[in-house]
Amino acid sequence: MNRLHLYFKLIRLDKPIGIVLLLWPTLWALWMASDGVPDASLLFIFTLGTILMRSAGCAINDYADRDFDRHVKRTVDRPITSGKIRPREALIVAAVLSITAFLLILPLNALTKQLSVAAVIIAGTYPYFKRFFAIPQAYLGIAFGFGIPMGFAAVQNSVPPEAWWLLLANIFWAIAYDTEYAMVDRDDDLKIGMKTSAITFGRFDVAAVMLCYAVSFAIILIIGWQFGLRTWFVAGMLIASACAVYHYFLIRDRGREGCFKAFRHNNWLGAAIFAGVFLDYLLRT
Repeated sequence: MNRLHLYFKLIRLDKPIGIVLLLWPTLWALWMASDGVPDASLLFIFTLGTILMRSAGCAINDYADRDFDRHVKRTVDRPITSGKIRPREALIVAAVLSITAFLLILPLNALTKQLSVAAVIIAGTYPYFKRFFAIPQAYLGIAFGFGIPMGFAAVQNSVPPEAWWLLLANIFWAIAYDTEYAMVDRDDDLKIGMKTSAITFGRFDVAAVMLCYAVSFAIILIIGWQFGLRTWFVAGMLIASACAVYHYFLIRDRGREGCFKAFRHNNWLGAAIFAGVFLDYLLRT
């Protein structure tokens, strides 16, 4: 039982914020791709697949960062860093979860399967981008948003331009929320030489976060409008915008607690956008 608890912590099932940040964009895509009526089996496959792949990503991330995490206050007690789980075990866990996720999509079309291979590669390589890429949060946005093209592929057997624009919107959203997250660890990351957007943006970090929110929302609004989404969708976007303004007040003094709270609050931001999409399709006349 104790071993299972350690694996539970390794894949962050005790911290589901990462799951929902992956899930909301995937649900936006499934609803838009299916004109508001996604197949129940697709909802099951993509929801469970999101949980599995996020969990696998956590195991890979902890394996890749095991020599860095011991120098960061927030991560020093993670299972691998603390010696409670061997690095090889983390790789096995990640492999099992990834294979299980792939088995889930076997009933789907060939295009979705092909995109899933790209998704696994992106998820597996993200931790290493923090070594040399100045804004690894952009790459994270691709990883966290790859459910968007996969969702369109599963529904339509094609990936229209709108799906790639939505992915771009998700990249900007990810830069915003993960910069808030990186602001928590900035001092530690500077010491160990880790690359993050919080370090790259420097004193313009808060302005960059707000700009990324604005760009993300603008793209989502345009794409939603092209899909015929109107009143309820716009209402959802206004609520999401209010969430972003709230984040400004949380992060403007760059305190760790406020920045972490803003990061976690992005769950409600993503939920507001989904609620707008869902209700607009549901209440159409």
